[in-house]
Order: sequence, then structure tokens, then C-alpha cells
Amino acid sequence: MSGPGEQSITSAGAAGELEALRNGDRAETERFVRQHAGWMLALARRMLRNGAQADDAVQNAFANIFKNLSRFDQRSALKTWMHRIVVNEALMLMRKTHRLREEPIDELLPVFDESGCRIEAEWAVFQTPEAVLQQSQASAKITELINTLPENYRIVLMLRDIEELSTEEVAEMLDLSQANVKVRLHRARAALKKLLEPLMGGQAL
Repeated sequence: MSGPGEQSITSAGAAGELEALRNGDRAETERFVRQHAGWMLALARRMLRNGAQADDAVQNAFANIFKNLSRFDQRSALKTWMHRIVVNEALMLMRKTHRLREEPIDELLPVFDESGCRIEAEWAVFQTPEAVLQQSQASAKITELINTLPENYRIVLMLRDIEELSTEEVAEMLDLSQANVKVRLHRARAALKKLLEPLMGGQAL
């Protein structure tokens, strides 16, 4: 556990970094870009699934970050603030290419009869979700299955369950009501669970 003196040094260092960036210090700016470009690009690629668009989103995000550093009030961590900017830039590109248009998800959802019982046959679970996720090949398949969801559902699932944004934040970013976000998230999770059933049952996909 760090003591008060160490925390003060850390805070002072962060403040000095911000001041240097705000003053346009070239060496500090280059170091800052090298430090953050990797995770920003990975985030943009998860959202956009397009390398060129991800590059554009990160470039736009950096431009936005440097332009608005003077407005950063430090009420949240710098990386949290930057994460939100990258997400917003990716969403803007998705809107420009009409990728967030409304699409149905009903054909991917489980089917129930009038009494509320699932019509599909039951499936046997041979592995826990945790065990499956530990397998790199299975993790890649899960990502692939997430990417098969309609875009307007996939992005809600990603922002809430992978990027761990709050319902309120996702609603604001997507210009949706919080109730709508919750409904989409529930339906996206249900569809993903159904798509995962062969994998969770130990079957090859």
C-alpha cells in the first residue's frame, strides 16, 4: 500500500504530465501517444472490426484528446476519459456508414411455447463458462459469435459487458433510453447464449 508521500508524488507526476501535454511539449506528446496508442487501437478494432476505420477512429480520438485537454477536470481517471472519447469516435464512424441501423434479432433468440418452456431440445453442459473462456480457441470463437449479432445489439453488448460502461453511459452515447438499452442487452445476451450452446455442450462449432 502506498503512503501519503508516494500518493502525492504520483499526483504531482500526473499533473506535470498534463501540464506538459497542454503546453505542447513534443517529447511528452510522443511518449503519451506511444503509451496509449495500443489499447486505443485494440478498443477501436473491437468495436469497428475494420482496421482502416479503427486507425481513423484512434487518430480522431487523439486529435480530440489534445484539443480538449484544457477542459479535462480530473474528476475521473485520464484513461477513463480517453476511453470514452475513443468509443464516441468509433460510434461516429459507425453512424456515418449506417452500421447502427435497426435490425431484428428475433431469429437468434430462443423460442418458447405458450407455457414459457423452451421448444428447443435441452443441451448438456460438460464445461463451465469459465473453463471455456480459458481456452484461446474458444475465446476467439466467442468473439466471432458476438460479431454475428445485429450491429445495434452487438454494440450494446460490447459497451456494457466488455467495455463495462454503465447503462446510463451507453444510453447517452447511443441516444437511447436506459430502458431500451436494458432490453437490447437482455436480448443480445439471450441470443449469444443460444449461439454458445454447442460450444458449452462440448460440441464442435
